[in-house]
Amino acid sequence: MTRFPHTSQPIRLAVLTLAASLAGCSTVSDWFGGSDHGYRSQARQVEALQVPPDLSQLNNRTVEPGTVISAAAMQTDGSKPRAVTATPGGPRVALNAVGDVRFEHLGNERWVHSALTPEQIWPQVRNFWAEQGMTVETENAETGLMETAWYEDRSKLPNDIVRNTLGKIFDNLWDSGLRDKYRTRLERDAAGGTNVYISQQGMAEVFTDRERNNLVWRPRPNDPQLEALMLSRLMLKLGAQDSDAKAVASAAPAPTAKTNEVPIIPAPRSLADVPNQIEVADGFDRAWRRVAQSLDRHGFTVEDRDRPQGLFYLRYADPTLAGKEEPNFFQKLFGAKELGAAGKYRVKVQSAGEKSTVLILDNTGKQVTDENAKRILQMLLDDLR
Repeated sequence: MTRFPHTSQPIRLAVLTLAASLAGCSTVSDWFGGSDHGYRSQARQVEALQVPPDLSQLNNRTVEPGTVISAAAMQTDGSKPRAVTATPGGPRVALNAVGDVRFEHLGNERWVHSALTPEQIWPQVRNFWAEQGMTVETENAETGLMETAWYEDRSKLPNDIVRNTLGKIFDNLWDSGLRDKYRTRLERDAAGGTNVYISQQGMAEVFTDRERNNLVWRPRPNDPQLEALMLSRLMLKLGAQDSDAKAVASAAPAPTAKTNEVPIIPAPRSLADVPNQIEVADGFDRAWRRVAQSLDRHGFTVEDRDRPQGLFYLRYADPTLAGKEEPNFFQKLFGAKELGAAGKYRVKVQSAGEKSTVLILDNTGKQVTDENAKRILQMLLDDLR
């Protein structure tokens, strides 16, 4: 969606008149300099990175270099498969390792592993997000968490004559109605290396009435393909292999929803249907990773982690500090009155043989089943089922 259709009738007529007058000029693009990159941060502006460039589809070829195939040959030899060889010196595709950095996955879980320590990785991750044109809004080295500000993917805006003509002057008239942010989590492994996890959150601006007058922000489903794309780019950043970077730069971008076809997270089930604790058919190690990823994707602030005890310490941010025009997840979820300074909980993951149990504790370590605890379990339930 764009904001342009919602402007007043006189403004629209004026803009369209100006567009018509400029459309016939072949030198309009020469009048206004600058370039338009895909993302617009909601905090301070960060200079857009030129590399990697916009992603384009790989030019797949099924013909050996230097050979010629005729229609007759295809008819006579159609039953014989032709050998396909890689172009000498061409980029490698779908990399899962660059140097000592590996892209790992288990089921739907994905992460990047490096032999470097978290202390060595931390500044590189911060630089990585700046290179993507995003602003790091919050970071906590003690907990290994770093989060970007909400940003807009401007590449989803319509590419028509009106915007192409006037976008350089009145670009703020257009808005995709979509926002995304990323959270990066660093964990030290037993050998002293680092596992890096990236989670994505999305919001969409949607109409609440048939007259299309009222707009509100609502959560979009998590996009694992965007997470995998960012992890691949981070792997190349940490591996520092320019030749391998061409493979990812040439890969097709992850499909995303059109601006007028935004899937919205459905209304949650009744809290009465949420169990007091969740039984997970995974051992402790995998259950711990899945819970950590789910907490990241839902935007919880994790103050601390105690893996030997299976504990995540949660704190809720004050919703009154968030901007009113941008997505405010916790205000939507809990309501401003329910989020006070004492809104702290612990998520407990405890082993039960080959399975695990997830429950919510209060700040004293006692299990709780109040509404806020049920809301936390409600979100975890969708990811852990």
